[in-house]
Order: sequence, then C-alpha cells, then structure tokens
Amino acid sequence: MAASHPNSIIKQAKKLREISNGFRPARVLLTANNYRVFDHLEKPRSVSTISKRLGTDLRATEILLDALTGLGLLKKRDKNYSNSPIASRFLVSSSPYYQGDYLRHADNHWKNWSGLDEVIKTGSPFHIAHNRDAFIRGMHNLASLRAKKIISLIGLRGIQTALDLGGGPGTYSIEMAKKGIHVTLFDRPETIEIAKGVFKMTDVKDIIFIGGDFLFDDIGKGYDLIFISQVLHSLSEKDNIQLLRKCRRALNKRGRIIIQEAYLSDDRTYPLKSTLSSVNMLINTVAGRCYSHDEIKGWFRKTGLRDIREKIIDDSVLISGRLP
Repeated sequence: MAASHPNSIIKQAKKLREISNGFRPARVLLTANNYRVFDHLEKPRSVSTISKRLGTDLRATEILLDALTGLGLLKKRDKNYSNSPIASRFLVSSSPYYQGDYLRHADNHWKNWSGLDEVIKTGSPFHIAHNRDAFIRGMHNLASLRAKKIISLIGLRGIQTALDLGGGPGTYSIEMAKKGIHVTLFDRPETIEIAKGVFKMTDVKDIIFIGGDFLFDDIGKGYDLIFISQVLHSLSEKDNIQLLRKCRRALNKRGRIIIQEAYLSDDRTYPLKSTLSSVNMLINTVAGRCYSHDEIKGWFRKTGLRDIREKIIDDSVLISGRLP
C-alpha cells in the first residue's frame, strides 16, 4: 500500500486537532456569558474598567477579552474593547434576539458531558447539572428566531383550537395565539410558571395553561391541532408511540398532529449536529435520542394517522399527519 502524501497526513492530523480543541472557543464564550461581559461593552471600555465592574482578576480579564476579540465577538481599539455587531445582537441581555439563556443552558451541558466516559461504560445518564430556568428560557431564545416561520409553514387555515404539548416557554403558543387560535400550553408545573413570565412580556391573552406530565396526566381534548416541538428526542420509542396515541384521542375529527424535530438521516449518521444531539440525550436522559424522519412517520402510521407529510426546514423537519 502506497504511503500517503505528507501534506495529506498533515491535513488529517490538523483536522483531529481542530476537533479535539473545539472546546476552547466554546469555554471562552460560556465563561464570558456567565460573567455578562457583553452587557458592559456596548460602549468602548478599558480592561481595568471591566475588571472592576466584574470583580475579576486584571490579567485574566485581559486575556479573556483578547480571546473574545480573536473570536470576532469583541473589537479592540486603543486598548479599549467593545462589542462586535454579532455580540450586540445576540449576547446583550436587553436585545430582543438575546441568546445568553441558551448559553447558560449549554454551560450545564458542559458539566454533564464531562461524564461521557462513564456514560459509555454504564449506559446511564450523567445528569449532575441542570438549571430549568436556563433551559426553558434558552429554548425561548432559539424558538424566537424561527417561530413565525414555522407557524406560517404549518398553516392554520381551519384551525380554531390547538395544543402546544411540551411547549416550554410557549414561544410557538404566542405565535399561534396572535393568529386568533385558542391555544392550550401543556408542560410541567415549574415550566408553566416560567412560561407565564414570558407571556407577561407580550400582549397575548387567550392562552390556557395546564401543568402536568403528558405521559400520565390528562392533556385535554377537542383540539384541531396538536403541535409537539423538540420533545420526542427526550423519550424512548415506546413512550413516543404511547404519547402519539394519546394525542390522537385528543383530536377533533380531521385534526392534525405536527412534530418538529431535528432532521436525521435514515442511517442516523447525518447531519453531525443531530448525531451530537443524540449523544446529548444519551448523557441527559434514560432512553432518548434523535430519531430519523422515517422512524417518526412509522409511528404516525402505527397510531392510525393518515395523509402523512414531511417538510425539511434548515436543520429541522416538520412531520404532519391527520385523522382519517
């Protein structure tokens, strides 16, 4: 077998180093977000000023700010630092596009992912860090960027009543309610309390809140639409089929169930984001993982839904089915 060209070997080794060092920029960003660095840099400020405001070590702060500048998140001029446009838009807590809650949630993932070696050995979760507030508000950060688009693609013609099942902060409920839909948001009681705080920042009123465990508790009935976004990946196949059958019984005649999940190929190896999400479920849940669109459509058929359709949007897939 002929030896590989030296340049090829160098490139391959570089690729491995890039993968192994991928944690470095992530850790810098997560730490900066934890300290709310970006809230203090909407105007140019010196290292000493930022260090005093944050109560941090001067040398450490300068190294952190330089790294953030290298990542393109800050600008540096005459020894003063300020936010770059991307930081101002997504990392300042007063911005309508704020993503810092999601980063707080990712920081919990950091702690849990550190137990992956043990998880691979035992098959059991390593769920040592969890912040429900960061998780739910982080989901609002993400959904707020796409909710209008997703709801418009779903199509609400003929829909009068909808259930947002496992709807977390209620971002999609808000968009449906704005269209005149009578929406019920179902999630755990502690999540519902966070969602109510999110709703207080809107002018939406026509929402019914139900707190409980959707696998065991009554989810109501009489819905024209049941929307289940980014829920199934946290459950086992058995529980997902059980949940879909429960939802089927809660639908009106000709009612629809629509699932939004990360897109995953049939062999479950592509795209990388979804395969890593499966690892995240391995670490954080007893039986969850990402499922391919064909797997989910198979559950729809088992549940007795018909007119099954799918639509791929960016890195997600929408799968719909209706009662015959």
